[in-house]
Amino acid sequence: MHTQQLNNPLHGLTLAHIVEQLVAHYGWDQLAQKVNINCFKTDPSVKSSLKFLRRTPWARAEAEQLYLATFARYTQGQR
Repeated sequence: MHTQQLNNPLHGLTLAHIVEQLVAHYGWDQLAQKVNINCFKTDPSVKSSLKFLRRTPWARAEAEQLYLATFARYTQGQR
C-alpha cells in the first residue's frame, strides 16, 4: 500500500492545508474565479469550503488540481 502513494504529490497533505494555502496565495475572490464554486464566492470560510469539498468529488478535484498547478515546484521538491 505504501508504494501506491509514491506517485501521489498530495500524499500527506490534508484538504484543510490545501484550502488554507490556496486562500493565502490567491485570496477568496481570485480563488472563486479560478474554481467556480459558491463556497468560495458567498460568505467564504475554510470550514464551509471543507464541508463542501469533502462531499463533492468534482469540486475537490478542481481545488487539488489548482493546488498542484500553483505549488508544483514545491510538491516536486518534497521527495
